[in-house]
Amino acid sequence: MKAPLPHPALAQRMQIKDCWALIRRLLFEARNTLVDFQWKLGMAVSSDTCRSLKYPYVAVMLKVADHSGQVKTKCFEMTIPQFQNFYRQFKEIAAVIETV
Repeated sequence: MKAPLPHPALAQRMQIKDCWALIRRLLFEARNTLVDFQWKLGMAVSSDTCRSLKYPYVAVMLKVADHSGQVKTKCFEMTIPQFQNFYRQFKEIAAVIETV
């Protein structure tokens, strides 16, 4: 049974404009292995610091193992436009893989 995604308020938040930068750093530059990829759709409903609430977001949790087998968890959130761009890039990767 997979562990549930952490609540966004408790998750380690990373403000990233390019989600691929994080994935490249976690998997390719450090030679890590992706162990698990989980996501959920959420809605921001309260915040002490945010003026605009009730906006949807996608929370992602990546588990990666380094060369020694130690597993690290990284969590980040994406806006819907960021997620749509992320999804388009995955579709492009799938299309290239199908040609190999």
